[in-house]
Formats: sequence, C-alpha cells, structure tokens
Amino acid sequence: MDLVIVESPTKAKTISRFIGKSYTVESSFGHIRDLPKSKIGIDVKHDFEPKYEIPKKAEPVVSRLKQLAEKANRVILATDEDREGEAIAWHLMQALNLENGKKSVERIAFHEITKDAILAALKHPRALDRSLVDAQQARRVLDRLVGYELSPFLWRKIRYGLSAGRVQSVAVRLVVERERAIQAFIKDEYWTVEAAFSPAGKAGANGRFPAILHSANGKALGKMGIQTETAAKEFLDRLTGASYRVLNIAVKEVHRNPAPPFTTSTLQQEAARKLGFSAKQTMMIAQRLYENGHITYMRTDSVNLAESALAAAHDVIGAEFGKAYQLDAPRRYATKSKGAQEAHEAIRPTDLRLTSGRGLGAKERGADKLYDLIWKRTIASQMREAVLEQTSVDIRAETPGEETFRATGLVVSFDGFIRVYTEGRDDD
Repeated sequence: MDLVIVESPTKAKTISRFIGKSYTVESSFGHIRDLPKSKIGIDVKHDFEPKYEIPKKAEPVVSRLKQLAEKANRVILATDEDREGEAIAWHLMQALNLENGKKSVERIAFHEITKDAILAALKHPRALDRSLVDAQQARRVLDRLVGYELSPFLWRKIRYGLSAGRVQSVAVRLVVERERAIQAFIKDEYWTVEAAFSPAGKAGANGRFPAILHSANGKALGKMGIQTETAAKEFLDRLTGASYRVLNIAVKEVHRNPAPPFTTSTLQQEAARKLGFSAKQTMMIAQRLYENGHITYMRTDSVNLAESALAAAHDVIGAEFGKAYQLDAPRRYATKSKGAQEAHEAIRPTDLRLTSGRGLGAKERGADKLYDLIWKRTIASQMREAVLEQTSVDIRAETPGEETFRATGLVVSFDGFIRVYTEGRDDD
C-alpha cells in the first residue's frame, strides 16, 4: 500500500476517487510544523536558522501519519505546487523522519485535481524543490523578524489581535505615503459644458443626444476643460439660443479584444466588482472549487491555457454560440509580470463542458457564482473580438468663437466575446 499525503481533507477525498485501492490518501490538515508562538524562534546569530516545533493540535495528525508511513511501501507527497505546498512537503519529510533513506519518498505536483492530471503526476514524480522551500522559509522568517516586535505595538496603539509582517508593514507605509500625497494635493477646478441636441425635425426626448464642448476659437479645450465658473457662464451666455450645424461626421470600425483568463489578482478584483466578494471570501471559495476538482490551481500569475483547454474552449464555443464565434487559431496571451510561473496555468474550469456552477453540488455560498465568472472569462478569452462602429459628430455654433461640441457613440456590429463576458471597471 502506498501513502499519499495532501494538505486538506477535501483534496484527499477528491483524489481518492481517482486512484485505485492500492493507495491510502491522507490529509496533513495544513502545516504540521511552525515557529513557536511564545518566542521569536529565529537564531539570528547563526545564519537566521528557524527553530520549528509541532503545535499541540498537529500532534495527533503527525502520530497517525507516522504510523501509516511506517507501513507504506512508498510515501507520496502531493501538496500544492507553490512555495507553501513545497514547504509543507518538506516539513512532512522532517517530522515523519522520511529523509533517512529507509523509505521510498516521492513528490508529485499538479495544477488541477482531475483523474488524468493525478495519474500523470503519479507516473512522473520529481524531487523536492529546495529553492521553493527556501523561498517559503525566507518569507516566514522575514514575517517573524518584522512582525514579532511590531505586532504588539499595533495591539497597544490600534487594536489587539492585529498582525504585522513583511506585507502589512509595507502596506501601511504605502497608505501613509498616499495619504500625505492627498494632503499635499493642490485643488484646481474645471468646468464642462454639455448640450443636448436633436436632429432637425426630431425634437423631443427620444431624438436627443448629448455632446460636450470640445473647442473654442479653433483650439481644443483639453482635459481640464474650462478653468473657472465665470468662463463657463460666458460660454453659456454665448451658446444659449445660437444656431448649430453639423461640421463633420467621422465613422470608423473599432475592434475590441477580450481580457485574458484569470490570475489570482484579477479574479479577486472581478469577484469584488461583479459579485461583491472580499478577497478572502473569493480565495476560500476558489480553494474549495479547486479541491473538489472543478477549477485549476487558484494561486497563479500566469495567463496561459493548456492546449487541451484551448481545444475544449473551441468546441464549447461552437456548440453553445455557433461557428461565427470560434477563432481560427487559439488566442494566446503574454504574461506581463516579471518572474511569473509560466509552468502554471491561468485559473479555468477543469471541464469547460460544465457551463454552469449550479451543477457543482458545492456547499460554499457563492461557489456557483464564482465558477460561472471563471467559466465566462475563460470562454470569452477564446471568442472572436467584438466589432463596433464608432461615430463622432462635431457640431459648430454660429458664434464669433465658433465653439464646437463633440458627440460620440458606439453601435455593436458583431458582439463576439461581449455576448458572454465583459471585464468590469473600478471607475466609469
């Protein structure tokens, strides 16, 4: 019997459905070792060596895993493929005494919990990545060195229970710098003049369209518009009752491409805009969707999609929306962030044929909504671009200043990806 160890009971339950009875799948319930709570736990004088211990609540888990490991032919560490998962695997090796060479130990990783992915990982085990382990330890040590003395200060000055560390400390500084910039900001006013026009013979609310004062005396007013209320009123006095004529009409075709598939940060942003979820709520629900095998790994900064996912998206788009919406070749996105882990995928459904989150059977509130958001973003990224007709109309006033208003409008010629999904914005 081979022992497979993962972090969570949900993940263990899902994986156990995909592999045979020759495997025992157990959960470590997260980290089984950590720095002590009662002291700093870092030997600063000896190369910042961390002093780990097994928390009381983890002792029964470690004891059970030790017993199972002793009986197993192989121990397979199947924790997540990020820094934290690699560190958990390393801590398991330490706590279960698996580094002595007496037991066959393998490390497997996968970015989606599906039968094909699990079986492929079991066929291709790898060594523990010590670089990832060291990276996680460095972050943990830095957190402790910064936070162990700074957190009590926050408890005294702000509120008990607040945590400070490498992230929070920098975030506080950014907030302070931003607040100082706001305080130092010099206010300046600007005014805009908007008119409601109707084509000749089409008076009434249905025929009206808005236009903004764009230029005067042959010069564009610029982004700041009119600088003072007095100047704005002077324009109004001249323009009220004036005659107007269409000076120019410009029509052009505009192509709009879809946003790339979700990364961790873009998923959090869109879930906040469209669903009202906090970042913590989004990640908790995404974690469950991942552990139940419904989406790929949710901690990623890559916008890549696997070839199998691109092919599946093409088929689903044809079946759901028709050939007109299918791309001739897959659309591929370049990851912009430096150091992005290109081995990972973007966040996507593991089975794009599951078009709605209502069939998941997930217990978490909002899981169906988050799944639908991920499905739509993934599918839209592989649909044809939207084609729009943009019209700009310049309308000149018959005044000495020849003030010109500009109205713009868009008409959708072909909706393309817009039929499924459009990215939200923080500011309209």
